[in-house]
Parts: sequence; C-alpha cells; structure tokens
Amino acid sequence: MLQVSQIAKSYQGENGEVRAVDQFSMSVDAGRFAAVRGPSGCGKTTLLLMCGGLLAPDEGNITVAGQDPYGLPPDSRARFRATNVGFVFQQFHLVPYLSVLDNVLAPALASNVADARARAMELIGRFGLEDRRHHVPGHLSTGERQRAALARALLNRPKLLLADEPTGNLDHENAEAVLGYLKDFAGEGGAVLLVTHDDRAVQYADEVVQIRNGRPVAD
Repeated sequence: MLQVSQIAKSYQGENGEVRAVDQFSMSVDAGRFAAVRGPSGCGKTTLLLMCGGLLAPDEGNITVAGQDPYGLPPDSRARFRATNVGFVFQQFHLVPYLSVLDNVLAPALASNVADARARAMELIGRFGLEDRRHHVPGHLSTGERQRAALARALLNRPKLLLADEPTGNLDHENAEAVLGYLKDFAGEGGAVLLVTHDDRAVQYADEVVQIRNGRPVAD
C-alpha cells in the first residue's frame, strides 16, 4: 500500500542545510500497522508529510496504492490524496466553528462520498460521539476531539491512514483507545503508518522502525 524508497528531504536552517530525512526506505502492506518511533526533531513529521503527498522529497520515490502522487498534477494529486489517504494529527486541526458532524463531513467537500452523511453518523456512533455531534470542538474534551479527528480521517474510506503523534495530548485511557482504533483499521484491511515517540505504540504495531537524524536505525 505504501512503498518508500531512499527518500531524502533537506531544509535551509540558520546554520546551513538540515537533512531532515536521509535515505529512508520502508513499506507498509494492506492490513498492517507500522510505527516509526523516535525523539522530537528526528524527521518523523517530514517523513509522514512526504508519504501523504503533501511534501515532495528531494530524492527517492514514494508510491501509495501503486501510484506515485508526485507524478500527478497538483489538482489530481489533491484528489488522489483525498480519496486514498486519511490524516490524524496531534493538534486535531478541527474547524473550530463547525460541529462534530460538520467536521467529520468536511472531507466530502474534496471527494465525492455518495453516503457521506450516513457514513459520518456511523463513525460518530462508532467513536462514542452521538451526544456530541452538534457540539463545536471547544466544547469537547481532548479525547473527544481526537476521536472526532479520527472519524473525519476515515470518512472517505481511505486505503492508507497516516497518524502524526495522535496520542501526544491524550491521557492513558484515551491514548489506548486511539491506538486500538488504528489497530482495528489495519485489521479491516487498511494500512497504518504512525509516527510517534510514545512507547505504547509498540504494543499495537505489527512492525516498528526507529528513526534518528532522519535515518532508520533499527527495525
């Protein structure tokens, strides 16, 4: 589902070039949950953005479901991403003035989902948010916001789910719940790539790659 081959990405920092990701390779098959673990600043988020079609690598190749997203024109790449990839972030990125229901429905604006409302209500129920569906994010607990963000990521039935430190702001109980949901997604045939510094991810992931200074150092 995801194939990453010798990708690299550099930025221009105050003291010269910073090699954020350096010759990184891995693959994630359908039905598998992979975790990339490492400390802050080691290149995890840059790696995830490249895998999701949001940041082109300087070197190397990425394919998602057999397609190179960076070989597509920008509009086509956006449509491909909306159809095939779901994102879950540490900071949730919910629209503050929209209800839970409208936040979950938001991806349907970029991709045609024939049963969008029914699908949204199904996910809201699955994540225990029925009583919160008309609430705005500011009226939700931290755990509820992350569950709403996860429901939004799943609306379009993506093939690949990318999660950037989704448990970073959560207490133990909510973190365990989110990791369980990610495991369930993989169990239903999806592919999951999680980047994290949370040791609990090891208990859920099928494979774990350590990253340091942009390079994989252990598997």
